[in-house]
Amino acid sequence: MSNVRGLYIALISVHGLIRGTNPELGRDADTGGQVQYVLDLARALSERPDVDRVELMTRQILSTNVGTQYGEPIEQIADKAWIVRLPCGPNRYLHKETLWPYMPQFTDEALQHFRRIRRVPDVVHSHYADAGVVGVRLSKLLGATLVHTGHSLGKSKQLRLLDKGLAPETIEKRYRMTRRIAAEEAVLEAADLVIASTDQEVEEQWGQYLGGSPSRMLVIPPGVDLSRFRPPRRGNPPPAVAANIDRFFSQPKKPLILALQRPDERKNLATLIRAYAEHDELKSRANLALVIGTRDDITKLPKAQRTILTEMLMLIDRYDLHGSVAYPKSHHPDDVPDLYRLAAMRRGVFVNPALTEPFGLTLIESAASGLPVVATDDGGPSAIIGACRNGLLVNALDAGEIADALHEVLVDSGAWRRRSKSGVRGAHGFSWSGHVDRYLKAVRRRLRSRVRRRPTEVPRHPLVLADRLLVCDIDYTLTGDHAALDRFRGWLDAHRGEVAFGIATGRVLSNTIRALKQWRIPRPDVLITAVGSEVYYGRRRFVDDVGWRRLIDRRWEPERLREVLAAVRGLRLQPKADQRPFKLSYFIDPKKAPPIAEIRRRIRSAELDAKLIYSHEAYLDLLPARASKGGALKYLAHRWGLPLEHLLVAGDSGNDTEMLTSGAFGVIVGNYSPELEALRGEPGVYFATAKYADGILEGIEHFGFVDGSESAGDDIDEG
Repeated sequence: MSNVRGLYIALISVHGLIRGTNPELGRDADTGGQVQYVLDLARALSERPDVDRVELMTRQILSTNVGTQYGEPIEQIADKAWIVRLPCGPNRYLHKETLWPYMPQFTDEALQHFRRIRRVPDVVHSHYADAGVVGVRLSKLLGATLVHTGHSLGKSKQLRLLDKGLAPETIEKRYRMTRRIAAEEAVLEAADLVIASTDQEVEEQWGQYLGGSPSRMLVIPPGVDLSRFRPPRRGNPPPAVAANIDRFFSQPKKPLILALQRPDERKNLATLIRAYAEHDELKSRANLALVIGTRDDITKLPKAQRTILTEMLMLIDRYDLHGSVAYPKSHHPDDVPDLYRLAAMRRGVFVNPALTEPFGLTLIESAASGLPVVATDDGGPSAIIGACRNGLLVNALDAGEIADALHEVLVDSGAWRRRSKSGVRGAHGFSWSGHVDRYLKAVRRRLRSRVRRRPTEVPRHPLVLADRLLVCDIDYTLTGDHAALDRFRGWLDAHRGEVAFGIATGRVLSNTIRALKQWRIPRPDVLITAVGSEVYYGRRRFVDDVGWRRLIDRRWEPERLREVLAAVRGLRLQPKADQRPFKLSYFIDPKKAPPIAEIRRRIRSAELDAKLIYSHEAYLDLLPARASKGGALKYLAHRWGLPLEHLLVAGDSGNDTEMLTSGAFGVIVGNYSPELEALRGEPGVYFATAKYADGILEGIEHFGFVDGSESAGDDIDEG
């Protein structure tokens, strides 16, 4: 956390169509309350003097099927708040269930964005499970405080869908529920703070997961912009939106039951229609308005929405509800306050029959508009109605109970007025100002706690902020001469602000850490271990880069490789401690073993794929074909947005070959192994005369690695 600047908060909400003006709420199942929530939160946070920058990071969409604004990389939405759109998967719009494979790319694009603006967020706040995957990785890579808001949870939704009669295999195919629940469990374990909307969400929804600590849970109801929502004034004419609703009704003056929701199976539209249609007194007393998103042609909608809206029309026809039910094809976001006011003018009721409802902003909006409510007893509505005392809770699976509750609210005019007035008073307890007060207080407490727990690990994030990366082998490159290592350590201390430091070694992680301690080598910012098959970050606790493992895990069959090499003379497996998931290591006796080319031929004839690395005339390592120190180096350069010409690597043996010829500046120290002689004359490779760490310093001077550099961030505008 900076002592000079205010907080930099990165909100991550990957799915949906997010823009600062006229958000298309209700366009589909992914563009609803969460979109409005993150936009309002970003603006409210940015108004605080102790917050310096707020970014709402989402997916960039480049498609003629959606507005061009969704393709703009940056959109400013307040003085200190921006929407940042990052490439993620195909250019076209995708629904959230299909986004999971692209979350690693979103993470990488976020890292490169931080490098471009030369700043790292103090807080990463993920919204929903897909963003939680990104948030967990970013918080570990950057040392940022992780805040998470679930919005809706997989286990609760799964139970409701099962109760509704959907088969488990249908639920899994449609919603990818196993992956979603696993992501929620991971973020719950990693988060410094989980923000929930209600106590019920904490106890009954998050309570179904293991790993949740009550001390990390904070209940803060979302805020509402109450300047837009107010009761109708006596004597005012009906708002203009009435024409779009009343054209459906044969008796438009009847009380109006208003449903405002997305075409999403969770919203339980069919049950609401049946509840209305099968209650004769309710049907005769009131009209029903179904404002269900925006559509042009039902046949061109995605299958899930098409199914829901087709069922809606069929039920209206089956029950012959024409003249009693309105179902407009579209509405403008600015129409929403007027829809509530119209229903309040008609002495109506707002209904939310969702199967699951984490909070329910529409309930507060309707309350602020003087409109009583009937809502599901799942999640947030119980807290809202408890505070506003303006309606009834119902079992969303019971159509009869929904109908009876709607009828009860409408028939007693005295009770209707009391609920209307009580709702207006209660809604004012849900403000963004109060939400942000509690949010920032909790976040600052976590930031202070993080510093107290790990005072030597206040992160400087060199891989984001540094302009250069120096990567060295350990054995016989950094080690071998204590005086030379002291000189190297002094140089690194003098340049640590502009140069990040990495280690690339054949050692496994535990042996690497031992060697670092033994030789008092400065703690690295990045570790490439196990001959390039593993990548870690951090100064005190090392975080595994799972993206690298995922990249190299192709046609890797270590057990079959063992079988093929078991009969090869001159090869002996190294101890179990030196074997890794993506590294198979042998001692090799070059006098007894066949040539490396012959060993490679045997592997290929068995239709196996592996990379062979021979070093110090004593060791043979087998890796996945994509793995190596050089491959890991290129991966790091890409992931963190560093040009290869801003990297310098140093080594002494054959297992450094790919790293030395990767396109970075390569330094071979004077005490090198004979197998590196073949690199003499290679462009960008320098053979130092000095040995050990002095050879590294000689190479740094030869290439002018620091003195001739220009800051990559000099021309970057943080706005």
